[in-house]
Amino acid sequence: MVRRTLLSIAAAALLVAVGAPPAAHAADGVRTPATASYTVSLTANSSGSTWTGHESATFTNASADPLPEVYLRLWDNYHGSCPSSTPITVTGVTGGTASPLSAGCTAMKITLPAPLAQGQSATIGFDLSITVPNGTDRFGRDGSYAFVGNALPVLAVRDGAGWHLDPYTNNGESFYQLISDYTVTLDHPSTLLVPATGTSVDTPGSSGRTVTTATAKKVREFAWAAGPFTKTTGTTSTGVTVNIYRTSGVSSTSASSLMTTARNSLVAHAGRFGAYPYGEVDVVLDNNFWFGGMEYPGFVLNTTSSTALAHELAHQWWYGIVGDDEYTSPWLDEAFADYSTDLYNGLSGTNCWNSVSWQSSAEKISNSMAYWDAHSGRYGTVVYNYGKCALHDLRRAIGTTAMQNLLNAYAAAHWYGISTTAEFKAAAQAATSVDLSSFWTTHRIDG
Repeated sequence: MVRRTLLSIAAAALLVAVGAPPAAHAADGVRTPATASYTVSLTANSSGSTWTGHESATFTNASADPLPEVYLRLWDNYHGSCPSSTPITVTGVTGGTASPLSAGCTAMKITLPAPLAQGQSATIGFDLSITVPNGTDRFGRDGSYAFVGNALPVLAVRDGAGWHLDPYTNNGESFYQLISDYTVTLDHPSTLLVPATGTSVDTPGSSGRTVTTATAKKVREFAWAAGPFTKTTGTTSTGVTVNIYRTSGVSSTSASSLMTTARNSLVAHAGRFGAYPYGEVDVVLDNNFWFGGMEYPGFVLNTTSSTALAHELAHQWWYGIVGDDEYTSPWLDEAFADYSTDLYNGLSGTNCWNSVSWQSSAEKISNSMAYWDAHSGRYGTVVYNYGKCALHDLRRAIGTTAMQNLLNAYAAAHWYGISTTAEFKAAAQAATSVDLSSFWTTHRIDG
């Protein structure tokens, strides 16, 4: 995200200017608000390019420090003209007092009636309007097809560093979400299919319309698409349903080939990192995307690249199940997904570290998106390629069996949680008697 198996880093946009985030933080370091439950009801126009309705979010303060406010992230306002023409509009807020948009119009502070103590819960609600812009993107339209990624406002995370109100990046991802539940009702013309995160049930709506209700438990994000797709369905050997939705420009032969990739890679990734917990994956194919692929929980946007699809499906584990702060530590999901893709494709990364050439002393695999947005031409090379090569080297340093056991155990320990570089380095060191201190220095992985 762009976890995008990158095809054109040069297409990356500039950072959105953003003010310094509030200093308030959880002194105990606990991530909050937690255990969020989102309920959404939206109605589409005739083309599926505009959606209007209502959203509510119920959440709990997990920290011992009081929670006097929350922030909504309206990520896709990056794609509009702030403040005059933003594609995501929130009005009629209940359960708190809304402040004007901040962080380049991608954040809205909502002050709660009274601070929440640890364990206390609250609910906020608001009317929501989404206008999908032209452009074949994770949030955009390709003719009669609409792709609606990161459009639902979601709660920002507060931890020991404070509120995370990082700017949007089109070069990679800024997203940092805790596990949540979603119930999303989408009322749309019956001529449109609506693939989405979670498991969907269609019921008849008013004349000529269908109501798709998608339920997704323990996911970090929710995304969907709408259009006159052609759909095929298959099942993995482990019982996971795979739905392929293709646009008119994608052949049935390509769709069939990618169905095989999806089924096989899901089984392979599950065998290495733990069983896929969601039961269903929707893969949306369009060869007009400027990127190779982009994933959300149980929902993938992809070109007809099998390597990209295996990579995006690996992200179901690395970020989807094992989360991370993607703005601060993008390598924790991108390098891990690329390494997983190599394993799926039978590639051992032999000698790949030999081709490493650093641009400067400041360039590191573990750098944040703030660095990569300023050096966008190096993002794919260092985070994806050097990152996966470092993991191949780690496997060689500690042994193949130890590496497999490490990743399996690490995924289990962080299942539905958050990974940090420090935690992964500690887990790797605990998995071997080899002193890895020089390994991290050589491979420029700080944290």
